Formats: sequence, structure tokens, C-alpha cells
Amino acid sequence: MKAIKVELSGETPVLKPDLSVPEPMLGPGEMLIHIRAAGVTPTELLWYPTYHQKDGSPREGAIPGHEFSGVVAALGEGVDAFSVGEEVYGLNDWFEQGATAEACLTLPAYIATKPRRLSHEEAAAVPIGALTAWQGLHDRTQLKTGERVLIHGGSGAVGVFAIQLAKSIGAEVITTASKRNEAFLKDLGATLVIDYKEEDFTKVIDGPVDVIFDGVGGETLDRSWSLLKPGGRLATIAASSEETTEQRVKDAFFIVEPSHNQLARIAQQLDAGTLRVFVDAVVPFEDAPDAYAGKVKSRTGRGKVVVSMSA
Repeated sequence: MKAIKVELSGETPVLKPDLSVPEPMLGPGEMLIHIRAAGVTPTELLWYPTYHQKDGSPREGAIPGHEFSGVVAALGEGVDAFSVGEEVYGLNDWFEQGATAEACLTLPAYIATKPRRLSHEEAAAVPIGALTAWQGLHDRTQLKTGERVLIHGGSGAVGVFAIQLAKSIGAEVITTASKRNEAFLKDLGATLVIDYKEEDFTKVIDGPVDVIFDGVGGETLDRSWSLLKPGGRLATIAASSEETTEQRVKDAFFIVEPSHNQLARIAQQLDAGTLRVFVDAVVPFEDAPDAYAGKVKSRTGRGKVVVSMSA
């Protein structure tokens, strides 16, 4: 099969198309998926799990692109939750191989039935952003109806889902973003959009907030704590937070995990039209290295770049 492989040349990731990769061998409890599309997350190329197994041993022939959409091709022994031919979407564990390939292995716990209203390209742009937002708002901070939430990085891949999910919960949504995205983010559900380039969010926001969902980190995160109400909750996904020694930041930091149940609930909202996904560009397999290098021409500057395996 064909696949995109990534190797480190020194500390520099190098992506190469490979047209003769053996199709993965199906084991008990596993599923073989014929991939139709895979989302592009360039930072995957910098992450430890991309190049290592869970036991710390090096991974040979790493394949990026852990969020995907495709068709069930075969079921391993003991798998009965899905059927061959069923359209699914999902997120592989970070220590597993990615899906920028004609096929990949996955587990039933990592996937759900693809939203009916979405194309494979649209569905492949959902899992990382939507699951991260879901886990940050529902699991980590337990945002409730009537509460105020501040979302940093509202126009990002996670932020656009976080705004919509917070709105669906019934929260008042405040977000930081660039001025050009104000109308777009208000349409998604934000009540107040603060231009982070020109305004100090700590002075613009009137009164404390119940929850902060941070996708920026650094100084932005440092200045956010003072805005929390007593007993307020904060979650951060910013890479800078992973390296900190500050205990409250360490406690607030999390990395998204695959979840069948959450993907199924997200699919329900996508099919109901209460949640939207945005795809910036779709590129063919051979252009995947350019997509990871940020060389693909943007259509809107919003949403994911997706690699289509059938384009």
C-alpha cells in the first residue's frame, strides 16, 4: 500500500511517500480500516510518541495523521461492534501508527460511525479538535449551563469546536482571537471576542469567569489565573504547559485521548447541525509533505488541511 512515512534527520522531520508499505496485519481485537482521508496536524512531527513505541523503543517507519475517516475492511477476532463496509471516523492512540496511508489498524474504542452529513474529508477534520474541546469542557472543567467561560485561541482547530460546545452547554462564551475572526466566532456562539493583538483581555472582561479553556499558554495563561472565580476551573492544552514545574499548570494540562462514546455523541451533534466542522484545504496523497510543511494554499485560514486518499 502507499503511505507517508516520517523520519528524523538529526532533529528535522523528513516526510517521504512510500508506495510499497506492507498492509498492516490484523490481530485479535483490532480493525483494519481502508482510509479515505486523514487530518494534518503538523505538530505531530515534533512529538515523542510519533517516533517511539509505548515501551520507549524507537518506531521504524512512522506514519503521521492520527485522525481519519474511512471504511471498515476487516474485523479481528472478538470485534462485533462494527461491520465490514461501515463508514467510520476516529483518532488512533498517539503511540499507534497514523493513518496517512491506504489502510491502518485501529481499535473499536478509538472510532465511531462517521457522521452521515459529512464527507470523509470533513469527518477526518473532526476528531482531534472536537475531542479535545469535549474533554476540556465536559471532563476536565465540567462546564455548566449559565456559567461564563473564557476560551483562549478561539479561531484555532480546537477553539472553533470549544466555542460551539460551550454554547450548546448553555454557557456565556468569551474568547480571544484576531479581529478579522470576530464575526465568524460570534456566529459560532461567542458573546464577546477580544482582539488579543490590540486589547488586554484581563481589562476587557467584566468580572470573573467560572472556567478558562486555554489553547495558547505562556504569558496568556499566566495572566489568566486572576480572572477565575474562587473554585473556578482551568484546563490547558498548550505545549508550553507540558514542560512547566508550576503545579497548578501541571494539574490543568491534558492531552486528548481517543473515545468511542464521545465521538458518537459528537457525530450526533454534527448530524443535527448543532456542531460544524471547517476544512481549509483538501490535498491529494502526493502533496501530504507540503501540507505538513505549511506550503498548501489556504482557502479561508480557518479549519484543517486534510489529505484525501482518493483524490
